[in-house]
Amino acid sequence: MRFAQIEIVLQEVPGEVSICFSITGCPLHCDGCHSPYLWKKTNGELLTTTLFRDILLQYKGFATCVLFMGGEWEPQQLEKLLKIAKIDGYKTCLYSGYESIPQFLKQQLTYIKTGAWNKNLKGLDHPNTNQKFTEVATGKNLNHLFIRP
Repeated sequence: MRFAQIEIVLQEVPGEVSICFSITGCPLHCDGCHSPYLWKKTNGELLTTTLFRDILLQYKGFATCVLFMGGEWEPQQLEKLLKIAKIDGYKTCLYSGYESIPQFLKQQLTYIKTGAWNKNLKGLDHPNTNQKFTEVATGKNLNHLFIRP
């Protein structure tokens, strides 16, 4: 699994300070994608277990959640990293363009965003979006947290 960038983000998971890993190799190629550089699997740097643990340690006490922008196309590797994050006390989140993911991945998640980008329906901050942001344990849709009054 490779990543193009790591950022600290505040809006992608409401109420959390998240370490965001943008994973390369996205097979969806959504029309209007804001990150087409993530399509090519060989872009970016290898996300080794050692590097991942070092990053989690670096942000321990500051960040509260680990967010993967993609990676579900490499489910075993993603599961391994999600388990590490949970053991280290982080909440976990996956932004997936798929409508569903394997149950063994869901079991490692606190939150999940599902649904491909549709330029006509926009993202989570639009009331007519096709995307869903869900709290996994309860199944509760949290899209309302992204919509400003």
